[in-house]
Amino acid sequence: MITLEHICKTYRVAQRNSGLWAAFSSLFHREYETIHALEDISFHIREGEIVGYIGPNGAGKSSTIKIMSGILVPDSGQCHINGMNPWKQRKEYVKDIGVVFGQRSQLWWDVPVADSFELLKDIYRLSDQSYHRNLSYLIQLLDIGTIIRTPVRQLSLGQRMRCELAASLLHSPRILFLDEPTIGLDAVSKVAVRNIIREINRDQGTTIILTTHDTQDIEALTNRILLIGKGRLLLDGDLQMLKKHYSSAKHISIDYTPAPLCGRASDLLDILENGLSVIKDIPGHLEVLADTTTVSVSQVISILNSRLEINDLSITGTTMDEMVVSLYQEYSI
Repeated sequence: MITLEHICKTYRVAQRNSGLWAAFSSLFHREYETIHALEDISFHIREGEIVGYIGPNGAGKSSTIKIMSGILVPDSGQCHINGMNPWKQRKEYVKDIGVVFGQRSQLWWDVPVADSFELLKDIYRLSDQSYHRNLSYLIQLLDIGTIIRTPVRQLSLGQRMRCELAASLLHSPRILFLDEPTIGLDAVSKVAVRNIIREINRDQGTTIILTTHDTQDIEALTNRILLIGKGRLLLDGDLQMLKKHYSSAKHISIDYTPAPLCGRASDLLDILENGLSVIKDIPGHLEVLADTTTVSVSQVISILNSRLEINDLSITGTTMDEMVVSLYQEYSI
């Protein structure tokens, strides 16, 4: 479906010092810095997958998406999507893809949404039958029947995003590129957009590549993540396996009734030589981090319960945000 092999892309960025003289000198002589945006990027995505493509700002996500969309031409490497080269066969290729950028719009600002759809119908050369069939399906799926006669500038952000999704799906693409599709949306709109994306994937078998900084999007939608950093692909893994690996740490918080002449509660855990880190230890309150690959939570609770009068106990695992941060730290990006 989607295959990238040894993709590389560099940019030349002009450099100059501040000041009037530096600005004048740059008219005659410029210094350039070479930025390696992508270095030897290779991966394969099967038809019908939803893949999260994550990494910090400047990692190379947008450059990869632009190459896969046919907007950018790499310096070297091969890219084959649906048996086509995106930048060499762009006219035929764009019929198979839809693109949604959370911070950019493909809808005309001052005209009703329906007029933008009509223009896209002509751009993609859809037959009247295909257009009306797809539009009816999308109006029902995205619940936009009451707003398609409204100018885009009068729509809320959540309404506009639903219309953006409709515009990108109007020509029944086999692949959908989503760049920050829930950015700026409220909680209700985020959940609605995620449900729509899942339904499109399930009903249409659409392959979806999702780039986002919202870890809830990743957790809710993807089964596989690609991690990019400093232009290199650092990780290609199953999300559930990664969550299992990085969720081995459990945060245990205990409130107890301190006894007279009682020492530190954490001293009771000295018999457990490895796998525990004390976060906070004050009279009446103890917080520890337990590595469950070394020590079980039940062991910790059993030891404390035998010596302390516990009033309250809470156990929490690693959040998705913490997992992503751990990934970034592990790969030094």
